Formats: sequence, C-alpha cells, structure tokens
Amino acid sequence: MHALLNSKWSKPVIFLLCLLPLAMLGWEALHGELTANPIEFITHATGDWTLRFLVITLCVTPFRKILHLPELIRFRRMLGLFAFFYACLHFTTYIWLDKFFDLSEMWKDIAKRKYITVGFTAFLLLIPLAVTSTAGWIRRLGGKRWQMLHRLIYFSAALGVIHYYWQVKSAVIRPLTYGAIVAVLLLWRLFASLSKKKQLRIDAATVRPLG
Repeated sequence: MHALLNSKWSKPVIFLLCLLPLAMLGWEALHGELTANPIEFITHATGDWTLRFLVITLCVTPFRKILHLPELIRFRRMLGLFAFFYACLHFTTYIWLDKFFDLSEMWKDIAKRKYITVGFTAFLLLIPLAVTSTAGWIRRLGGKRWQMLHRLIYFSAALGVIHYYWQVKSAVIRPLTYGAIVAVLLLWRLFASLSKKKQLRIDAATVRPLG
C-alpha cells in the first residue's frame, strides 16, 4: 500500500477519479438523462459532490493516523481543491442556469431564503482555503496560522450540511448522514487535540532542570 500511494501515477489516477462525477454529469446531459428538471438535477449533483469531497478531505488526517499511512497527506490538497471546484460548479449552476446572472434577484434570494444564505456563506469560507492551499502561502502565513485558517473547512462542511438539510425539507436522510460523519470527524479532531495538549503537559511536568 505504501508503494502504491507513493507511486508517481497515484496522483494522476486520483485526479482522474475526482473528475468522474463531472464526466458522468456530462454523459447524462448528452443523453438527455437529467430528468424533467435538469437545473435542479445538476444543482443537487454538484452540491452532493461538494459535500462528499469535503468529507473525504476531512477523512485524510484521521485515516492517515489510524491506518498508519502518512502518504495519504499527498492527496489532501488535491481533494480539498476538488471540493472547491464542485462548489464553484454548484454556485455557477445557481447564478447562471437558475438566475441567469440576475444579481439583484440573487441577492434577494440570499436575504430571503435562509438555506441559500447558509450555502453562500459555506462557499465564501472555502475561497480563502483554496487561495492559500499552496506551499508559498504556508510559508507566508506560518504553519500555525495556516492551520488555524484551514480549520474553516469544518465550518464550511457544517454549513453545507445545514444548507442541504434546509433545502430538501423532507428527504433528510442524506444530509443527516453527511452531518453525522462531519460530527464524528470534528469530535475526533477535538479528542486528538486534547490528547496532544495533555501529553505536552505530561512531558513538561517530567522535565527536570539540570543542577
């Protein structure tokens, strides 16, 4: 497994796999399989894949530690950027196919419908994460500040779940499933952080000054 994840082909393969949802959507569009409401179908599909990629990105760190596969970190940035890519498609579908770039109508929607307000906020939170995803930005911000900034992904994922839940109203099984996964991942992160702080306190207490 280590050799496979370290292979020079692993990233291109993951990249192509991440494009499969878009390819499938294009195939369905070409063959007229987007149901009677194609705009709604595209909106839901791109929104679903945004949340899926957010969840997959959040899973990288716990899986890396639990499965003892440090090589998984190689794919986290790519997966996060694909989450942003599908979020952009989701947002573009709304402002283009649904609102026809009528910004005044869009702002009315954002102000009036709380699920759109929450979804728009979730999208905005992803923008600084995508912009600062490069090694250059890590150096500029410093490791700690960069990590603090990129914890916004949890807020974005949580808001994305709320956006989905409020939108579907009755068919809530899928958004609740996403919500449960995000909650588990957040609890794992909190537990890991508390355990690390506890270990640092223990290590500090065991240090004895010389002389």
